[in-house]
Amino acid sequence: MASVSVTCYLEILSSWCFWAEPTWDAIKERFPDHVAFDWKITLMLPQAFPTSQTQCDAYYRRSGSVMQSSFMLNSAWFDPVLKGNYNAPNYIAEAGKDLGYTDDRLRRYLSRAALIDGKKIGHIDEAVQVACQKFNIDPVQLKTLALSTDVQNRVTTSTETFHAHQINQRPAFIIQSNIGDKAVFSGLVHPQPLIATVEAMLSDSAGYASFHAHFGAIV
Repeated sequence: MASVSVTCYLEILSSWCFWAEPTWDAIKERFPDHVAFDWKITLMLPQAFPTSQTQCDAYYRRSGSVMQSSFMLNSAWFDPVLKGNYNAPNYIAEAGKDLGYTDDRLRRYLSRAALIDGKKIGHIDEAVQVACQKFNIDPVQLKTLALSTDVQNRVTTSTETFHAHQINQRPAFIIQSNIGDKAVFSGLVHPQPLIATVEAMLSDSAGYASFHAHFGAIV
């Protein structure tokens, strides 16, 4: 049983969530045992998205420079027709969980299709096509699931949980231990603070387990 859990709250089209993927990999590789990892969707409001492709490029120049990236993200996914409603790829990623894609493969492929290849996956049919071209998924089944009340309610719930932590920056990492400790990192894209926190929680949890083995539960 995992004594520490790490939950990453993300949005498929968020550039900062894209830049944080190596950090997500690093902490999972660092702690293959005793730590449970999960990701959840947290939708962005329409007004949080760029209002033009030009503005999107400006954001990408800033984030790419901060991350010292050798390449620039692709803003061609932007579509003014959608007026900031880019829920579709998030629903597709969540629906994928019901088809066995609970790991990072499907959601990452959707993200790269937009932010690297410029695919307009803000449209549900384009998002379905992108996903099904890569993975062995029935497009009708995937679209039906993505538009289902169950999937959309799950996304609404995870988004509300994200906001309940009184944070607004994605990605967010919620780290919790089995002895009740919790740490919240919002907008962080580097691994060192996360790794240090997980190590501290694992150490404290092991200490509690040792005490219990020697003296039993405190009553």
